Amino acid sequence: MDNSSSYTPPRIWSASKENGGRFANINRPTAGPTHEKELPVGRHPLQLYSLGTPNGVKVTVMLEELLAAGHMGAEYDAWLIRINEGQQFGSGFVSVNPNSKIPALLDRSGPAPTRVFESGAILIYLAEKFGAFLPASGAERAECLSWLFWQMGSAPFLGGGFGHFYAYAPIKIEYAIDRYAMEVKRQLDVLDRRLAQSPYLAGDEYTIADIAVWPWYGTLVKGQLYEAGEFLQVQAYTNVLRWTNQIAQRPAVQRGRMVNRVVGEPSSQLHERHDASDFETSTQDKLVKS
Repeated sequence: MDNSSSYTPPRIWSASKENGGRFANINRPTAGPTHEKELPVGRHPLQLYSLGTPNGVKVTVMLEELLAAGHMGAEYDAWLIRINEGQQFGSGFVSVNPNSKIPALLDRSGPAPTRVFESGAILIYLAEKFGAFLPASGAERAECLSWLFWQMGSAPFLGGGFGHFYAYAPIKIEYAIDRYAMEVKRQLDVLDRRLAQSPYLAGDEYTIADIAVWPWYGTLVKGQLYEAGEFLQVQAYTNVLRWTNQIAQRPAVQRGRMVNRVVGEPSSQLHERHDASDFETSTQDKLVKS
């Protein structure tokens, strides 16, 4: 490895307009809205503003799983937020999520709307609201929440770390790619060892821990994230693959992965979801093939 570098950090950092990378046009060092834009509101109490990235998929899978389990109060409208166009910086979206990241949820079922942002917080909120996919107490609940927060802490190394430098950075930096590849493989080993002990992350039951981890690490080992499967030798993680394939077969997961999706085959995309009937057009063709 060449350890030489022509870059010396300045004494005081300032943003460069030419910072490069795939998302350079929306990166900025300040928060708050950049323009006035109200959010649309549908007829259901739950209003989701999102995009079909791994973090967005967590919530649409959760909502579809709740509906599949018979919780009709989980009916929702899913509105598309195109982050590459900066729609997350509209005033309406910022009022729901001051961090300007998808997903964001507005629950209008009470006397005053409740905003929930950060995907992990949304999963817990929905699980507690409907009493599903989260053990009520004891060691089982602790195990579930531990793996949920493991994902929240680990995925930035996969996404903003490995994913950025491997797939999106304007220049390939050997040290950065090696550093984050090592960490991602360590994380996969953590998952593989855990899934050798139990069918799901929290134990014998499918929970929000699985719903949170699968969109990131499941799609990674299936070669659907950053096209890095061969690079990371993901086939070695046999327990993660078993778990991934098992979850991918769930109809609610297949539906949830379609919602707010804007990449891939057109038949795998449902840009907005306002009713269960939105899936009915060529349903079998639209379900994501695992």
